[in-house]
Amino acid sequence: MHSKEWSPRSPLVEAIGLEKRFGRTVALRGVDLRLASGEVYALLGPNGAGKTTLIRVLATLEPPSAGRVLIGSADVCGRPAEVRRLIGVVLHQSLLYGDLTAEESLLLYARLHDLDDPRARVREALEEVGLGGRAADLVRTLSRGMRQRLALARAMLHRPRVL
Repeated sequence: MHSKEWSPRSPLVEAIGLEKRFGRTVALRGVDLRLASGEVYALLGPNGAGKTTLIRVLATLEPPSAGRVLIGSADVCGRPAEVRRLIGVVLHQSLLYGDLTAEESLLLYARLHDLDDPRARVREALEEVGLGGRAADLVRTLSRGMRQRLALARAMLHRPRVL
């Protein structure tokens, strides 16, 4: 099941016995998860249930305390850089710079991902989220909803397999 290569029959995201502790506080205990490619999932639960912690572990932002997590065939602990190439994440903070234009902000991330033809990909991403006409606007002048769409465009720039 855990071969080096991912196949379409394999889960795209898999957690096995996942645990995360912060000192004596247990945020995740025994999480088993199998998410298939091409499907949409929702993570629901009350405050403090561990939703954000789970996403942070899946996104390599927090190491698990126990268990194993694979994105494709890449282990989040053993191959975090590969995992980051496979995923796109939008967190509570937009990770956008207010003094840059929407286009400049995405160009920064496109270059960090070393994308081919970054300007064309940025224009395409802005169109995909309905912000094609706002490319020259400063991020700080965009409404909250527009900033969220821009953050989504940032997360999709490198065409991740998992969003």
